[in-house]
Amino acid sequence: MLRRIFIPVIASTFILSGCQNTEQYTQSALTLGQGVLQATTLSEGQVIEASAAAAAEMDKKNKVAPANSSYAKRLANMTKGQSSINGITLNYKVYLSEQINAFAMADGTVRVYSGLMDVMPDDQVLAVMQHEIGHVALRHSYNQMRERLLTDTAFQTVASVGGTIGDLTQSQLGQLAHAAVNARFSQSDEHEADTYAVKSLKKLGRDPYAMKRSIQTLQSKSGGGDGGFLSSHPSNSDRLANIQKTIDSL
Repeated sequence: MLRRIFIPVIASTFILSGCQNTEQYTQSALTLGQGVLQATTLSEGQVIEASAAAAAEMDKKNKVAPANSSYAKRLANMTKGQSSINGITLNYKVYLSEQINAFAMADGTVRVYSGLMDVMPDDQVLAVMQHEIGHVALRHSYNQMRERLLTDTAFQTVASVGGTIGDLTQSQLGQLAHAAVNARFSQSDEHEADTYAVKSLKKLGRDPYAMKRSIQTLQSKSGGGDGGFLSSHPSNSDRLANIQKTIDSL
């Protein structure tokens, strides 16, 4: 979230969910009642583990397209040669849902909804995924999950008695997953993810203009209005201008 792309039939992280500035996490201790969880005690491994666990919970709650389905085959064809980023292994799946949505998590999880694939050609779907992967590569997704864990009451309670991510309930993991899928990134983060997507498309030998077209497709699907991600910051005109500037610099 591309957010991140969410239009109800959505909640797409790419562009659908609104973008708004997020508060920076604090390095001070968080009081827990029976104990104190300090920012310095939360390891990178725990953040990645939480992302993976939240992703697994999302997979359980959604219908995953089987490997022999047309959606899964199409996705596999689009993502050939894109198995990792910055040392993080990427894993792709399609959710069979009318939602026009896509998201990625800090552990390398990349999920695309069939509804998005139904309204976009491959180059635009790939652009959306590159935007989401950009949030991972640029650690936006990591920072969002880290902040969530540092402020999540359930995890604070578990951590206060020496517990781990594995001690969280399915319901608690579901809440983490919901927060990750619907994460709202800052204007700067969204611009950076758009720029990353354009450069990545170019590097992959694909048309970088597909990033612009993906946003325009979403605009048309929302009836030309400002719903969903279209009402977020930065504005669509700003995003398109930033994307064009990046293309011109290639």
